[in-house]
Amino acid sequence: MFDRNFYKGKSVFLTGHTGFKGTWLTKMLVMAGAKVTGYSLAPPTAPNLYEMTNLSDQITSIIGDIREKEKFFQAFQKAQPEIVFHLAAQPIVRESYKDPVYTYETNVMGTVYLLECIRQSNTVKSFLNVTTDKVYYNREWEWGYREEEPLDGYDPYSNSKSCSELVTHSYKSSFFADGSVAISTARAGNVIGGGDFAKDRIIPDCVKAAIKGETILVRNPNSTRPYQHVLEPLGAYLMIAEQQYKNRDCAGYYNVGPDEKDCVTTGQLVDWFCRIWGDGVQWISQQENGPHEANFLKLDCSRIKRVFGWKPVWGAEEALQKVVEWSKEYAAGGETEACMEQQIETFIKKERNDV
Repeated sequence: MFDRNFYKGKSVFLTGHTGFKGTWLTKMLVMAGAKVTGYSLAPPTAPNLYEMTNLSDQITSIIGDIREKEKFFQAFQKAQPEIVFHLAAQPIVRESYKDPVYTYETNVMGTVYLLECIRQSNTVKSFLNVTTDKVYYNREWEWGYREEEPLDGYDPYSNSKSCSELVTHSYKSSFFADGSVAISTARAGNVIGGGDFAKDRIIPDCVKAAIKGETILVRNPNSTRPYQHVLEPLGAYLMIAEQQYKNRDCAGYYNVGPDEKDCVTTGQLVDWFCRIWGDGVQWISQQENGPHEANFLKLDCSRIKRVFGWKPVWGAEEALQKVVEWSKEYAAGGETEACMEQQIETFIKKERNDV
């Protein structure tokens, strides 16, 4: 678990703060009392969770493209951060097929620019690069990938995140071998949570259809993914950054995923969603000749459990309950920010009670 008191008053620089995961992480940091500087493009969807939370009034928010080197460097230097989280990315597999150059520019060179900022900084003590479970060369086997497995993502998005990992490894070896900055990467599975409005993601598609009273169309019902609530990896990110700040021997490469029982097919996930949502919501399979996407992908999270004693807090069904809770609050025009805060507090309380 992470210690919220550790982050109180700490200067934190966060890329991608206007995205779905970035907004949840920013909210957690603000609630912990951190001094946050966020650098990101404008929110990628309308509506979006970031604008719903009024976080721009509580942090230093800089809207910019991470590929804009000079603007990005100036923002970083002004922030003088102690802790850095890198979430900025072009994160959608299908979009990466449409615009691979932009995907590589953002996901690879964005990482290079950030590491250059850190290399030239005399304040940074802890850096975490957030990547994905899709960085691995996927053999479609039934057991989870370990951190030592080859990195070779198939599609432009996955491959660009593999490259981001390799860039991080190179900088760590070339410029930070003395331990002056603790550096880790975290490879998370598929996350779900309230406020995700992205295209081509199964749970946002479910929520949109359920609110409209439409049948849910499922593209790949037999694909297996490690599903987890967004707070699971975010709590792990905060823990890793904190622990390596205190002890650089904790720095490394970590998978962050659910337990075996929550690596389920998309069809099973949608079955659970329909049952939890109620109102007679149903789904059908709609196969299409889209670009290649992995059919079977799981993570072995033994390392993070061994090093930190970490374990997931909510299973996939409980995570879906939280998604439905937030989404129905949103559909009713209710207090979504209060719901978000309450879920964070509930998560942290349960995490501490389970340790």
